[in-house]
Amino acid sequence: MSPFIHERLFAMAGREASYTLTDIAPEHLEGKEPYLRSLQGFNITIPHKMAIIPIVDELDESAKRYNSVNCVANQNGKLIGYNTDCDGFTMSVKEYPMDGKVLLIGCGGVGRMMAIETALEGGDLTIAALKSDAALAEEVVKEIKALKSDAKVQLAWISGAALDKGDLPGGAQYDLLINACPVGMFPKVDRMPCTPAVLDGVKFVFDAVYNPKVTLLSKTAREKGAKAMTGMAMLVLQAVAAHEIWDGASYKTEDINRIISDMEDLI
Repeated sequence: MSPFIHERLFAMAGREASYTLTDIAPEHLEGKEPYLRSLQGFNITIPHKMAIIPIVDELDESAKRYNSVNCVANQNGKLIGYNTDCDGFTMSVKEYPMDGKVLLIGCGGVGRMMAIETALEGGDLTIAALKSDAALAEEVVKEIKALKSDAKVQLAWISGAALDKGDLPGGAQYDLLINACPVGMFPKVDRMPCTPAVLDGVKFVFDAVYNPKVTLLSKTAREKGAKAMTGMAMLVLQAVAAHEIWDGASYKTEDINRIISDMEDLI
C-alpha cells in the first residue's frame, strides 16, 4: 500500500518524485549502502528497522528512543534516521484521552512504542500480555520507568484465547483501549483480542489492525457506545510525517482524510 500513499502525497505537494519497493535480503543490506545513499530518502521496514542503524550517520530523538528506524532522510549526503511510526500513532489518537486510564493489549514492536508514548502522555497504563511474553512485557515496564520514573504502569496476564475481564485488576474501568496485536486481522476477521465484557465502560478504542476496514473489535466497541478507530489512519499519518521530514511538506486535514478513506476502500 505504501507506493499508493506516497505517490498521492507527492502529487498533493506538487513534487515530481517516484516511490518504489525494493526487496533486500537481511544479509545483503550492508552491501546496499551505496544504493541507499543515492536516494533522497527512503522508508525501511521489518526486518531492517534495527539493522539499518549502523548504516545511517545520525539518529533523530524518536529513533534513539525506540532503537528503531523506519524513515531515512538524505540531507546533503548525511543519512538521518527517524521513527515516524510513533508520529503516526500520536497523530491518530490526538483527540483520545491518552492521559486517562488506558488498557493496552500486546507489547511487541508496535505495542512497545504505544506503551511508551502513552506513559509519556501521563496515562495510567495497564499492559495486557501473554504469560509467554512476560520477559518482553517486563522489559517494556523497565524502559518506561527509565524514561519517566513516576509513570503509572502495571501488567496483566491473558489467561485464555482472549483477554477477559477476570484477567484485569478487580473493578478496573478504562477510558481507552488500544489493541497492538494482530488478532482480528484478515483473513481471521471473526476474532477479537478481548471478550466483549472488557469493553464495558470503555469510551474510546484504537485498533492498530487496518485490514479489514471495520474489525470485530471496533464494531463491538461501537455497538457498546464507544468511539472506535482502526489502523489505516496510523499507516497514512506515518507516511505524512515522512514527507514532512523529506520535503517540509504540509497537508490539509481534509486531503489526508481523503487518502485514509480511499485506502480503506481499496481493502
